[in-house]
Amino acid sequence: MSPVQSRDGLSDPVQIFDPAKRSMLLTALYIAQEQYGHLTPDAVERVADRLGLPVTQVYSMASFYSLYRTKPMGRYILQVCEGLSCHLVGGAESLVSYLRQKLGIEVGQTTKDGLFTLETVQCLASCGTSPAVRVNDALYENMTAEKVDELLETLRGYHV
Repeated sequence: MSPVQSRDGLSDPVQIFDPAKRSMLLTALYIAQEQYGHLTPDAVERVADRLGLPVTQVYSMASFYSLYRTKPMGRYILQVCEGLSCHLVGGAESLVSYLRQKLGIEVGQTTKDGLFTLETVQCLASCGTSPAVRVNDALYENMTAEKVDELLETLRGYHV
């Protein structure tokens, strides 16, 4: 391999590090995920082809950010903040425990009906209104067990 070749055999490493392509890549991955439900190998290949980037670089970016999913997930991804502020108000652990019991799943799992996936994240940038839960792209603040019940009931109601 020559010094200007990448592992993918490209002779122009600038192509991989072009900021414009990197910017387009993030958006393209998000769109592909919306279309496929998660980033399948086919979706990653299509993005790579469209942007003229190596598949390995596209997959690397997709697997780095928690926004992107490389495996099937529930219709609703429940992310509970377990950052310092949520922890200090005593909400993080209790919300995770409550959701585990309520949904019958562990963190990282999806309910049998495919509706919910439970995750913990380090920060949802809602320190002043913790504890917080993000459901897909919506943020819910000052969460309690009662508010979680209302939220789950509402989300389930969309699929009756």
